[in-house]
Amino acid sequence: MHLKPDVQAKLEQMARESGRPSHELAHTREMLDRRFDDLESGRVKPIDGEEAYRRLMEKTEAQRQRHRPA
Repeated sequence: MHLKPDVQAKLEQMARESGRPSHELAHTREMLDRRFDDLESGRVKPIDGEEAYRRLMEKTEAQRQRHRPA
């Protein structure tokens, strides 16, 4: 992936400040851009924060149940 020099510089600065590699930040940005495009096009419907939190907690609890010793 080719980035404009100013975007690349910002990613590198963020990477230095966060201790994360710049390619990881670029990957995250690409993912967020795709998700925004999905929302904007209507392919994905937004949900409110409470619903997102509830779903996350359900998934977390299901994972814990699967990994508990019998």
